[in-house]
Amino acid sequence: MKGRAIIYSTEELAWIEAHSNQARKDLHAAFQKRFARTDVTVHSIKSLCTRNGWKTGRTGRFVKGQVSLTKGKKMPFNENSARTQFKKGGLPHNHRGAGHERICPKDGYVILIVAEQNPWTGAATRPVFKHRWLWEKVNGPIPQGHVLKCLDGNKANSDPSNWELVSQSMLPRLAGGRKGKGYDQHIPELRPTVLAIARLEDKAREARRRLSK
Repeated sequence: MKGRAIIYSTEELAWIEAHSNQARKDLHAAFQKRFARTDVTVHSIKSLCTRNGWKTGRTGRFVKGQVSLTKGKKMPFNENSARTQFKKGGLPHNHRGAGHERICPKDGYVILIVAEQNPWTGAATRPVFKHRWLWEKVNGPIPQGHVLKCLDGNKANSDPSNWELVSQSMLPRLAGGRKGKGYDQHIPELRPTVLAIARLEDKAREARRRLSK
């Protein structure tokens, strides 16, 4: 009856513990075959094993070398699922191949998809900043400690002539604010002069740093 404790004999407990590595349904079936205890259910066996810490040793995970139960089997045909399955060679609706461009919503740079292997994923294409990719095609790799500065203030203008190689230490001088020169806020005619002054000051700072060593 429900709520009444089930009493097991010493022999029954020893047998259940010795066979506790079986699935609980199999263990219950074998227990009934041996002891014919109609008052013991699968749930009873499971609860007994749980209370005593008798585990099956199963984790529910595939181990190395374990063969899937469905290996070599084909899924039965289902018209509904077949209609939505990917076809061989098919591409997802949001696929963007080489040549696709988009504007990065974070900083306004143009991101270009190029036909070069992605070193992180192994894919046949990879995203790059268009202005940097084009500039390096003309001028070679950007040296360490340097970046590209947009000259006309339009980051979507990826023409290499619109980007100037500057040291990273120059960026605070070109930026706006109390200590910066506000390069982007000046009229186009004054920007080359602002850039030249910032470059001169940066070289002077570097020279003072070397002399102080």
